[in-house]
Amino acid sequence: MSLSGIGYDCHRLQQGRRLVLGGVEIPFELGLAGHSDADVLAHAVIDALLGAAGLGDIGEHFPDTDERWRDADSIELLRATVATVHRAGMQILGVDCTVIMQAPKLGPHRQTIRTTLADALCLPPERVNVKATTGEGMGFVGRGEGVAALAVASLDPAG
Repeated sequence: MSLSGIGYDCHRLQQGRRLVLGGVEIPFELGLAGHSDADVLAHAVIDALLGAAGLGDIGEHFPDTDERWRDADSIELLRATVATVHRAGMQILGVDCTVIMQAPKLGPHRQTIRTTLADALCLPPERVNVKATTGEGMGFVGRGEGVAALAVASLDPAG
């Protein structure tokens, strides 16, 4: 019996911050605003995993009111989440995710992001899919004000 979870996150773009997606720093003049490194892709994957395992959400595990998580590396938060999911007796089967941003183009970084996420998830890269799309000029993404990400995770009870 496989279980599925959905994750979503979005953050504003702003000057003076790094743009980190799936644990990979993307060269760009704007970065994502947030308490941690604001990696919307890693955050969406975390929420998808927690949802599939019935373990709440990212805000319960890593609240933005806790100074321990200020400027945190979201890939490390993802690794901690994977350990939590495994302790709960769940095996991660795969993850599919989509980044929604107007610019920059994600294509040149997609394989590195996929490999970085797969490593954090303890999965082979072929079980992690990363896609990208734009906002087609509509909404906060289309106006270049922010970035959003969606993720779906599939889990099986281990053993």
